[in-house]
Amino acid sequence: MWTFLLWLLLFVICWPVALIALILYPIVWLLTLPLRLIGIGVGAIFETLRALLLLPARVLRGPGRA
Repeated sequence: MWTFLLWLLLFVICWPVALIALILYPIVWLLTLPLRLIGIGVGAIFETLRALLLLPARVLRGPGRA
């Protein structure tokens, strides 16, 4: 009996939280999208700089290794 009452209590407490999460998730995703795009751009810049810095070593190493 207590288990059933605990399940009912959990249902009463959790369904509003689930609805709020369902509504807020797309909004939060849209708000964080610009930050993710900035992160992708910064990562691309760092990879380009890394490739430019390592280019002389790759050229001097020769065609033997990829």
